[in-house]
Amino acid sequence: MKKAIILLSGGLDSTTTLYYALSKSYKCSALIFDYNQRHRKEIRHAVAIAKELKVHYHIIKINLPWKGSSLLDKQMKVPTKRSVKKMSAGIPSTYVSARNTIFLSFALSYAEVEGAEAIFIGANAIDYSGYPDCRPSYFRAFQKAAYEGTKVRAIKIIAPLIKLSKAEIVKLAKKLNVPIDRTWSCYLGDKKPCGVCDSCQLRAKGLE
Repeated sequence: MKKAIILLSGGLDSTTTLYYALSKSYKCSALIFDYNQRHRKEIRHAVAIAKELKVHYHIIKINLPWKGSSLLDKQMKVPTKRSVKKMSAGIPSTYVSARNTIFLSFALSYAEVEGAEAIFIGANAIDYSGYPDCRPSYFRAFQKAAYEGTKVRAIKIIAPLIKLSKAEIVKLAKKLNVPIDRTWSCYLGDKKPCGVCDSCQLRAKGLE
């Protein structure tokens, strides 16, 4: 059976990506990252989803003491009540520097050791918050790095949601029977979703 490594955060996009990979007959293993994010609640959702699907997972703890993001530094304010137009106008404070590069590097190492032929990531470039590491050009560049930097030279970086809107992602999630209500997207990580951060608003827009 073909193997894949999934970057699983517990959010709508990454969970849909996991279900998508399973639907394509991949034997999946998940990487769940604890990087001291303020919305660490997502980790519990990711673990619960992996356990329910009987997907093997690792929780990788990373320390980023330099912070530089409102997801890491509670002294910084998470943007709220922004229009979708404003979200795509620039890079918000929730951007964690080189996060996808860090995550994908761990996944690449894991994939090579495990003999996995693919790494799946739930990034998307249409309804996104201006992150530079969510662009198609970024993934094309990382694919080249993966080819040049591994002995197997055959691990594919797959971002199946990259060109989908949030509405299209929701439709795909429903088609795949993703338990949307058990995913977590809010940046604040309180008992209930705040409903006003960028992630909550994009999720609500997609569901609507």
